[in-house]
Amino acid sequence: MEKFIYIADDDDNIRNLLKSFLEREGYLVSAFPTGDDLLKKFITDPCDLIILDVMMPGRDGFFILKEIRKISNVPIIMLTARDSDADYIEGLNLGSDDYFTKPFSPIKLVTKVKSVFKRLESTTGVAANGNTPLESDNELTFADIVINKKTKSATLKDDDLALTPNEYSLLSYLIINSDRAVPRVELLDKIWGYETEIETRVADDTVKRLRKKIVDSDAKISTIWGYGFRLIDKSADKDEKKK
Repeated sequence: MEKFIYIADDDDNIRNLLKSFLEREGYLVSAFPTGDDLLKKFITDPCDLIILDVMMPGRDGFFILKEIRKISNVPIIMLTARDSDADYIEGLNLGSDDYFTKPFSPIKLVTKVKSVFKRLESTTGVAANGNTPLESDNELTFADIVINKKTKSATLKDDDLALTPNEYSLLSYLIINSDRAVPRVELLDKIWGYETEIETRVADDTVKRLRKKIVDSDAKISTIWGYGFRLIDKSADKDEKKK
C-alpha cells in the first residue's frame, strides 16, 4: 500500500531534497512552506507520516504538532536548527515520534521513516524471547490495560487511553515481554529502529510520559537501573511481598 508523507519546512532546498529522497523510495510526498499550510491540508486529507520543521513563518512546528495531536496519532518527525534539551523534550512531550537537528543526513531520515512504517505495520504478536501473549490475536491485556491491536487503541479501566504511536508500541512491547526485564538497547532497536545506545534519552522520556498516563493503573513500569525496564502488576507485586 502506498504511503503518503507531508513535509513542512520553509527552506526550499531542504523541502526539495527530502521530497526527492523519499519519492525515490516509493513514497508519495507533498511539501509545504509553512506548518499552517500542512495543517490545513491534513485536516481535510490526512497522510501516513509528517516531517515538521520547528522554526517556520506563521505558527511554529510545536503549535502545529499540538494541533495535529488533538485529532490524530499520525507519526511525526520534528526538524530543528536548535540543538537544545528544552526543544527536544518539548517535542517529545507534545507527542512527536523523533527529532532531527539540522544539518542532518537525508539518508538517515529516510531510514528512520522506513523504521517507523515497519514498526506500525508489524503485528507485534510475538515476544523477542519467543513467548506469545495469552490473549487473542487482536487484543493484549495486562492488569487493567487492554490494547486492541486491530485498531491500535488502548483502554485503562475501560476508559480510552490516549497514546502516541511510540507510547502505543512501547506499551505493547512491554506487555508482550512482561515476563522479563527488557534492555533499553532492545527497546531502541525494536521501537525506534536505532542500532546503538546513542539515543538513550528518547526511550527514557517516552517511558516517563507513559508512566504519567498509566499512573492510576494496576500496571507499573519499573526501572531496572543500568539495564532497562519491566512492566509489573502492582497488585500481584503486593501479594508476592506479603508471602
